[in-house]
Amino acid sequence: MTQQYRQNNGQTSMGLRSQYIFRKTINTGVVSASVGDNVTLRCFYDSQVAMHFSWYRQTLGGRPELMSTIYKYDQPSKVFHWLEKNPRFSVHREQGMNHLHIADIHLSDSATYFCGSSHSNMLEFGEGVFLSVEESRLQEIIQGPASETIQPGGSVTFNCTVNTGTCDRERSVYWFRHGSRHGIIHTHGDQCTRVSTPGVPSQGCVYHLQRTNLSASDGGTYYCAVASCGEILFGNGSKLLITDDEDQKLRILVWLSIIRAGILFFFLKHRIKKINPTAEAVRIPQFC
Repeated sequence: MTQQYRQNNGQTSMGLRSQYIFRKTINTGVVSASVGDNVTLRCFYDSQVAMHFSWYRQTLGGRPELMSTIYKYDQPSKVFHWLEKNPRFSVHREQGMNHLHIADIHLSDSATYFCGSSHSNMLEFGEGVFLSVEESRLQEIIQGPASETIQPGGSVTFNCTVNTGTCDRERSVYWFRHGSRHGIIHTHGDQCTRVSTPGVPSQGCVYHLQRTNLSASDGGTYYCAVASCGEILFGNGSKLLITDDEDQKLRILVWLSIIRAGILFFFLKHRIKKINPTAEAVRIPQFC
């Protein structure tokens, strides 16, 4: 008896080949997924005599564990109590198929999964498919503030918080400004401020970038980038806007001048009407 698999868009097909069951599929034996993903292990069968269809799993170093067993003519399908205790797992059975769906994958779901069938007290299953679950070693970067408006000569501090996940090795942190010809404007070693974030088991690491004596040329979007454990992650960026006092004063003076001219025009028009109510009817004589 042989076992073949097919993986397509997060779904893996498992075809069993025996005297009762046959389905030809593309051969793959390992499925990779990340924590939080959804995966469907698909099992197809062509059988007229098999009555029960099952799913087993075997963790590394462990024994095969029965997950579900379904009688061919059960409507709706009945499942083994293991699935009732683990609602992230579910079985989808229709004619010719017995699929296992795993939602919100955990690291503990790494195991070899077997699709089996039985008839006349004889259980048959293939070689299984190994589900390899990986966790991002650098979970995320939180950068702040999202935006800041500063006057020339002022200062600002940007923060870059790294939640380390399963990777707590030495890392390199870089700061750069979008559109800057100078490329990287600052680098950090492995020194940071340790912080604890609610709901995050590992401590975060906060890096700071301080800019002082700002000028108009310092405006733009600043990004932090973290390189560690073979990964590079980027923050969402912090936008810095520099407001020039002289420009602001000039804009205020222009608006005040416009308002003053409008008031003066209204006052003069009202005064002319008061002195000479027929002023609008006066016509300037034409000279030839």
